[in-house]
Amino acid sequence: MANKAYKFRLYPTKEQEQLFAKTFGCVRFAYNQMLAEQKEIYKKFKDDKEALKKQKFPTPAKYKREFPWLKEVDSLALANVQINLQKAFKNFFSGRAEFPKFKSRKARQSYTTNVVNGNIIVVK
Repeated sequence: MANKAYKFRLYPTKEQEQLFAKTFGCVRFAYNQMLAEQKEIYKKFKDDKEALKKQKFPTPAKYKREFPWLKEVDSLALANVQINLQKAFKNFFSGRAEFPKFKSRKARQSYTTNVVNGNIIVVK
């Protein structure tokens, strides 16, 4: 049996557009906050690779306590931010990619949510 791919174009209502905009902003904010924290850890333990590997990644839950407006968006989208950042650092340490960069509002914005075999991605 062959795999099939379907591509859909969404025409969201105004409320849905606002939710997408909020989610894009929250995902970008959480990613940038986590990256800033990881950058500090990297600077601190740059020479000690073993100590660097033992450091834990920050979680979105930590930021939800500080910034309650993060609770308004899909929690899976924020959880995937942590996974994406971990992949970015893994690729950096294995030499496959450069050091992760901060996300910009002007760049392509996307987030993954309700992952069903990794095939549902919302892109703007």
